[in-house]
Amino acid sequence: MAARGTRDRAAFAELVAARSASLHRAAYLMVGDVGLAQDLVQEALTKTYVAWPRLRDTAAADAYTRRVITTTAITWFRRRSWYGERATGDLPEPARPGHDEQVADRTALMAALRQLPPRQRAAIVLRFYEDLTEAQTAAAMDCAVGTVKSQVAAGLAKLRTLLGDAVDLDDLMPTGGAS
Repeated sequence: MAARGTRDRAAFAELVAARSASLHRAAYLMVGDVGLAQDLVQEALTKTYVAWPRLRDTAAADAYTRRVITTTAITWFRRRSWYGERATGDLPEPARPGHDEQVADRTALMAALRQLPPRQRAAIVLRFYEDLTEAQTAAAMDCAVGTVKSQVAAGLAKLRTLLGDAVDLDDLMPTGGAS
């Protein structure tokens, strides 16, 4: 590890190689668009690289980057100018036999996630999709653990209202922790 105040390119490259897929998944779940998620991760990694010399513990760079993704996504939601339907030339993959109901449930969940306020969506993505603890989620969102608990509870309640009996959240959440 390089001394504080220096930029260790090898350590940063390791972070990018090891965490890009996970960071992109979280960003996608927060913004709901592949291109925007890529932009969000790129912006977060750029900010992390700039901040690298100031980081007290470069091992915590992953948490720092997740926090940048979260705060930037929330800022983008507040602006709302980027959000909306976008045309694409790519066709979706063909459906696999027997997965129609699962695809419909996931589609309904993604649509419902997009309707949540930014902080509720971020809290749910970080807790259930990134499988972070409440404390880690609070650090990423720059808020208190109690705020994370209330945002998750409110978000899950709204998801249940939006989805009704049509979708079982316990089956759809990766960690099964929607109860």
